[in-house]
Amino acid sequence: MNTDALVDLKATIEFKCNDAVLSANIKNGELTVLISSGSLLTFSDFLKSDQACKFSTLVDITAVDYPDREKRFELVYHYLSMYQNQRIRVKMEVGEEDVIPSLVGIFPASNWFEREVFDMFGLIFSGHPDLRRILTDYGFKGHPLRKDFPTSGYVEVRYDEEKKQVVYEPISLVQEYRQFDFMSPWEGAEYILPNEKDSKDSKV
Repeated sequence: MNTDALVDLKATIEFKCNDAVLSANIKNGELTVLISSGSLLTFSDFLKSDQACKFSTLVDITAVDYPDREKRFELVYHYLSMYQNQRIRVKMEVGEEDVIPSLVGIFPASNWFEREVFDMFGLIFSGHPDLRRILTDYGFKGHPLRKDFPTSGYVEVRYDEEKKQVVYEPISLVQEYRQFDFMSPWEGAEYILPNEKDSKDSKV
C-alpha cells in the first residue's frame, strides 16, 4: 500500500477524531489505530461515512487475551475501503466485565463476527440481535480462546454405539499420557543426541 496515502489517512483520522484516538502508527505498510473504549460506534461510523476514508467493509473482528493486563482483552477490528484501496486495523482495550456496543446497525457483517468473539472469548455485545454461540455446541462450557482455557478442554464428545447417540464425558487423562520427553514421536524408540554421537565416535 502507498505509504504516503497511509500517512495522509493517519493525519486525517488523528485530526478529525482527536477525542477517540489514543495512538496511531504505521508499521509494515499497515495503519493501526488504538481508540478509547467509549468511542467505538462514533469512530466506526466516521470510518464508513467520511469521504476521506469510506471504509465500507468490515472484514473481521477478533480479540486477543492478555490475562495480566488490567483490561484483559484487546478487541481488533479490520476495515477495508474499496474506494480508496486502503485497509485499517482498529484496536480497543476492554475489561472482562465490559459490555461492548454491537456494530450490527452500522456494519451488518459484524453479526457473526461478534457471535464468534462472544463464543471464543466470552465478551458481551449490547444491542446484538442474536448473541449466542456460533462455533461450539449449545451446552459448551468456557471460552476456548481464553489463555486460561485448558488445551484438552473440559469434556470429550463421542458417539456411543450402545446408546446410539452422541455423549459428553469429562476429560480424564491418566498420568502416563501427561509425560513426554519431546525427543521421539515413537514410544520406545532409541535416539542419540548429536553431542552423544560425537563423544562415542571419539572413543573408537
